[in-house]
Amino acid sequence: MKAMISEIVLPLKVSHWRALINKGKRYRIESMSCVPARTGRQRQRYEDNMRLVSGCIPYRWKKGKIDQMGDIEEILEVLMVSSPKRDDLVFPKGGWEDDETATEAACREAQEEAGVKGIVREIPLGRWEFRSKSSNDSCSQEGWCRGYMFALEVTEELESWPEQKDHDRQWLNIEEAFRLSRYDWMCKALEGFLRVMAEDRKLKKEENNVDSSSISVLYVSESQNMSSKCYKRTSTTQHHSMSSRTNKILAHASQEIDTVLMCP
Repeated sequence: MKAMISEIVLPLKVSHWRALINKGKRYRIESMSCVPARTGRQRQRYEDNMRLVSGCIPYRWKKGKIDQMGDIEEILEVLMVSSPKRDDLVFPKGGWEDDETATEAACREAQEEAGVKGIVREIPLGRWEFRSKSSNDSCSQEGWCRGYMFALEVTEELESWPEQKDHDRQWLNIEEAFRLSRYDWMCKALEGFLRVMAEDRKLKKEENNVDSSSISVLYVSESQNMSSKCYKRTSTTQHHSMSSRTNKILAHASQEIDTVLMCP
């Protein structure tokens, strides 16, 4: 068990993110039949007398208004679920069991509590230790949990899900998510999530810049009787549009990191 834990512990320094994302793996969770939610703790993992928990921040890029350049704005949104016994919103999470990996547990909880599936990043956003606030749901004898959070790009929203009666789901922008995050570890997870989004967009921007600076390829007609006008050229305008849009998204995500609301 400890060997598996050490493999996914993530350095939280921003300087480490670029190399990690370059090597970071993502995989698509295949559609599964809607099975009942797991109950009981017979297979629950523990370490250092703390219950191991895995969860995720489900997210999507929502299309917004068209700007003056003709580009469509993209708004980053995250999904939170209601708590069954408290008037607050949380990210999908739950016990990490001994027959699954941390990412599998996170995806299972996302489907059980929020009714979503998607593409999960194998690199965790970080590791946090927190104390359970519920006496009925204590994580260990002392009530402590050790949790891992992952980013999940949502590709499918189910109309019904196992814990639908206990959890409503709600899409929020980043500012709303910070404002409604009741616990410090949730804010820290959001900060790590934004760093990942910003670095990811930055890498894509750099890739687009390399593409746009390359020499345009001429596609010449194979006809022997070609004329001087018989060719097509890749559109430099299209490359500029892609780079401009990506740059705006990166700047927006980076700005949100600097202007996040303080947790209550």
